Amino acid sequence: MSKTAVITGASRGIGEAIARRFASVGYDLVLTCINNIERMEKTAAELSASYKVSVRCFKADMGDEESVERIFDCIDRVDVLVNNAGISYVGLLQEMTYEDWREVMSTNLDSVFLTSRAAVRKMLSVHSGRIINISSMWGLVGASTEAAYSASKGGVDAFTKALGKELAPSNIQVNAIACGVIDTDMNSRLSSEEREELIGEIPAGRYGTPAEVAELAHMLANAPAYLTGQVIVMDGGLT
Repeated sequence: MSKTAVITGASRGIGEAIARRFASVGYDLVLTCINNIERMEKTAAELSASYKVSVRCFKADMGDEESVERIFDCIDRVDVLVNNAGISYVGLLQEMTYEDWREVMSTNLDSVFLTSRAAVRKMLSVHSGRIINISSMWGLVGASTEAAYSASKGGVDAFTKALGKELAPSNIQVNAIACGVIDTDMNSRLSSEEREELIGEIPAGRYGTPAEVAELAHMLANAPAYLTGQVIVMDGGLT
């Protein structure tokens, strides 16, 4: 029987790269996004044709409980859950509204709780599963003018460590990838000067790529079961 991977925020960037990597090794996919559904469906059709796998797409807010429950009601089994959906907010804290704060927390942290809860219910029945949370180095060290984003990713890291302990007796592994500066649309707001200055601070001398994050996610899906509750930093040596 084919394995199934659920990947949130899969319309572009890291999520799309992870979908491509898992499809390439024969996983059936369940992909979600809140925007860009047409792009995600195009990718799904391409992956299905290229790798002969099932790919289902859902447009939904993964920070909404009813939406998450509806999607997981359509899924028979979950072998791997990749929580990638995320947004950022750049600006001074005193200028941030509560609505802005809640949007970041709902998308980046509430979604991880909701999808993990739904997936775990299915994983427990087979005493097996992998949860991989896409986090950020800013959850570890904090980023100026990104207090909400940093707080949400710090929450993801703590959630990963706690849930890893909780589920270890059930043979379900929970790990996170704390990404550094990855070449995605989220970082495209930087000017060329800012980009070059940032690259100069990264020991590896470049941005990371979505494909590299996808490769690490695939490695975690196949890692020894004794590896759980870990936040693995992938930042080119920056922190």
